[in-house]
Amino acid sequence: MKTSALIRVLVAEDSPTARALLVGMLSSASGLEVIGEATNGIDAVEMTKRLRPDVVTMDIQMPGLDGFEATKRIMIEAPTPIVIISSLDVKSVEFSMEALRAGALAVLPKPVGPTSGDFGQVSRYLAATVRSMSQVKLVQRSRDTARHKAYGSAATPAIAASPGAMLTPPTAPKVIAIAASTGGPAACHKIFGELPADFPVPILLVQHIALGFAEGFAKWLDGSSALRVKIARAGEPIRRGTAYLAPDDQHLGVSERSTVILSTAPPVGSFRPSGSFLFESVARVFGAAAMGVILTGMGSDGVDGLRTIKEVGGRIIAQDEASSEIFGMPGAAVAAGLADMVLPLGGIAAQLRRMASSGSSVD
Repeated sequence: MKTSALIRVLVAEDSPTARALLVGMLSSASGLEVIGEATNGIDAVEMTKRLRPDVVTMDIQMPGLDGFEATKRIMIEAPTPIVIISSLDVKSVEFSMEALRAGALAVLPKPVGPTSGDFGQVSRYLAATVRSMSQVKLVQRSRDTARHKAYGSAATPAIAASPGAMLTPPTAPKVIAIAASTGGPAACHKIFGELPADFPVPILLVQHIALGFAEGFAKWLDGSSALRVKIARAGEPIRRGTAYLAPDDQHLGVSERSTVILSTAPPVGSFRPSGSFLFESVARVFGAAAMGVILTGMGSDGVDGLRTIKEVGGRIIAQDEASSEIFGMPGAAVAAGLADMVLPLGGIAAQLRRMASSGSSVD
């Protein structure tokens, strides 16, 4: 965690006006220092390798090499947290998912300028995003696998807290709660894509994602898997074959009647939605029939809630370190002794299918 040293930022932007605006906004923010300015994608890659910034802000429409390709190369040659800042429609499904697949950690709209009424708020949010992303520890990706590195396969050995415990659980799950953060979109895409349309257990999902992207993320998952994936709506019953994603800035939970609960209660450990809120909710309602899955992500959100699932006899799967973009959240669960199984990403869906096949839906 950086405490006193300035966070070093490289700005990649071909427009002189936009570049000067970004440099000014970042340079005036506390704790940030702009160490370089790239005017095209090729320079962005080379300057990242040479200057080793803590964060890169990346435009998309640049000559020579666009921002998506520059991001991919940086993640292969000099892994660095990247925040994409673009005048394109950053809230579109195609744009946001392409950015995440390329390796970006956050996507922001390009600021208009000081004449905008919300310029102060935009400046503060930009600085806060850069500070937050600077804490992400990245792993190098190979050229061949890029975004799909080290996801593992069903043949990859799993680590079980109790040998065989997960293969014949005493109580089959009636609900599966999943929490993910950095790297989660690709991980969820992998898992959901391997589950059938008639998957017999409802899924509740908390994904830490920038405001405005939840709807697009849900549509992307829905269009690429047999499962129905949708934004959760307060009061709707949870049903088999459906995954319910927490909406922007609301906690997700479930009621005694197996209906969706949404809450604007204070953030849990700075997160809303929070994995811990979700896990505690399903533990209260389903007890030993609650299943928790903790995926790649920075920090330790979800651990307190997983502890509640464990206390009531529910079961927990954590993604392993090799297949995690960031081993923070699953690593914290493993370190706390909460995970019944630690699985590669490629083995999680198969394990969920095995467990759910002996259970029944809540509807």
